[in-house]
Amino acid sequence: MQQEIPSTTLSASTPKHPQRAWWKESTVYQIYPTSFKDSNGDGIGDIPGIISKLDYIQALGVDIVWLCPIYKSPQVDMGYDIADYKAIHEPFGKLSDVDDLIAGLHARGIKFLMDLVVNHTSDQHEWFKSAKASKDSPYRNFYIWKKPRYDAQGNRHPPNNWSSYFSGSAWEYDEASDEYYLHLFATEQPDLNWEYPPVRAAVHEIMRFWLDRGVDGFRMDVINLISKDQNFPDAPITIPGNKYQHGSMYYACGPRLHEWLQEVGSILKEYDAFSVGEMPFVGDCTEILRSVGSDRGELNMIFQFEMVDIDHGPSGKFSPRKWPLADMKSIVNKWQTFMYENDGWNALYIENHDQSRTVSRFASDKPQLRTTAAKMLAHFIAFQAGTLFVYQGQELGMKNVPESWPIEEYRDLETLNHWNELLELFPNDIELQKLTRTQYQLKSRDNARTPIQWNASKHAGFTSGQPWMRVNDDYPQVNAEAQVGVKGSVFSHWAEVLQLRKEYKDIFIYGNFRLLTAEDEQVFAYSRAYEGRGAAVVCNFSDTDVKWTPPAETKLVEEAILLSNYTGLHKDSEGRILLRPFESFVCLHSDRYPASKI
Repeated sequence: MQQEIPSTTLSASTPKHPQRAWWKESTVYQIYPTSFKDSNGDGIGDIPGIISKLDYIQALGVDIVWLCPIYKSPQVDMGYDIADYKAIHEPFGKLSDVDDLIAGLHARGIKFLMDLVVNHTSDQHEWFKSAKASKDSPYRNFYIWKKPRYDAQGNRHPPNNWSSYFSGSAWEYDEASDEYYLHLFATEQPDLNWEYPPVRAAVHEIMRFWLDRGVDGFRMDVINLISKDQNFPDAPITIPGNKYQHGSMYYACGPRLHEWLQEVGSILKEYDAFSVGEMPFVGDCTEILRSVGSDRGELNMIFQFEMVDIDHGPSGKFSPRKWPLADMKSIVNKWQTFMYENDGWNALYIENHDQSRTVSRFASDKPQLRTTAAKMLAHFIAFQAGTLFVYQGQELGMKNVPESWPIEEYRDLETLNHWNELLELFPNDIELQKLTRTQYQLKSRDNARTPIQWNASKHAGFTSGQPWMRVNDDYPQVNAEAQVGVKGSVFSHWAEVLQLRKEYKDIFIYGNFRLLTAEDEQVFAYSRAYEGRGAAVVCNFSDTDVKWTPPAETKLVEEAILLSNYTGLHKDSEGRILLRPFESFVCLHSDRYPASKI
């Protein structure tokens, strides 16, 4: 059954046009430092390595660079377990290297965005070490501690049945104090207690430390999880048979979230700083608008997860789900129209450090189709309304790890914990294990974390040593050296896309959105329009030829095609467009132009 395509409106008065802002017109390039460029041969990417590639970043045409966490960390969760917010992880470099990076970016007119992870810390942070050492510690209340529960037989249990996102209970028992601490993620990532005012004061001070150093803003990790229901109730049973259950209804967008985001927003406003919040486990438009509405004073935009969760099955991320294109259209139309009508703003992304490569996941990475498919996906995401985020390697059309890689090549904590738990629960179910392995190859975070492929030399030019993680096997064919400045390459195409967003910013940044193909299960087409001028974006999401008839009211102009991933348009005798596999084009349309014959 086709999913209904809604147009959601909250406010009674629709703004004529969105308010203008520099960050709305920007494109953000996300860097995963460990895998970007190694400068000293230790096999780990570092800040001097990033500095050496600033001209490459500038050539792409981005406006902001966002670095995943570079703080001092034991790296249990690849830097999202922070041990010191004012020190740099030693393999990445020094504080002075960050200063040099900021200066190099600013000299090129590029702003710098840091990752701020303040829902939790590392268990190696001095705050937590002190908190665990004594109940009398001044830092004890920096974290969330609860007494055990006991059943009728006297067996000890965690305070509630919440599950961790990395396996098992979200609570860890501390025998010395006979209390549990909360960790929604890894055991080594204890959650901060934002109810305690000194925690909020410490976070505000950390923000000012970096803003004063020249940082232009923050990406805020799982920021909607900072406020929890203080009753800490059991979660409902949604996965029968599991001891621990998903409890996000009690800690995602909790009761004091917006109060605390407004405190954060007031600091950001002082510096005219940029902010984007990661907000999982929430699909309610009105709830998100409370965080990003222009009159709210909280965040500029948020990452919502509906698009990247589209292929998650009934048993979670690593269970399969076949999704119809109508589902994707519903999600895109929902957020595009809602934010425009209510003066909010979208963060546009389909890849990041937590998501696999979309050319493999949503299209095709077959050698004969990969380049075309990567360009189609660029059109699909980049011409929607919102601030665009491009993840390292996406501009090269990098793909997922090969199916032949054994589990020993994987490095991601989420994947490995899931695999070990699966083996423990179903040691003899070979078919389930095989199916799950295919899901790792499709959706594991490792797919996005293989080193960047700079050239065809050993280890793809990423390092002169042994890389921390194996380089994707296709690097001799897919690499930056073979693409930068090369007409027809994925990189050059992305550069053209970003230039068009700037050249036609009235249409692509501030124009409205209209879905053109609600029923078609192969073609995703939409239009953007601003004061009588507009453009249509047409994307064939299939690997076959498709006959497509443009809506009668959409006046496409063949002579006004701005960008295409094929040469010329093919038509049949009835005037239908013959879209080739993964074909996509962007075409002006306007009442000022005569109706095209296509």
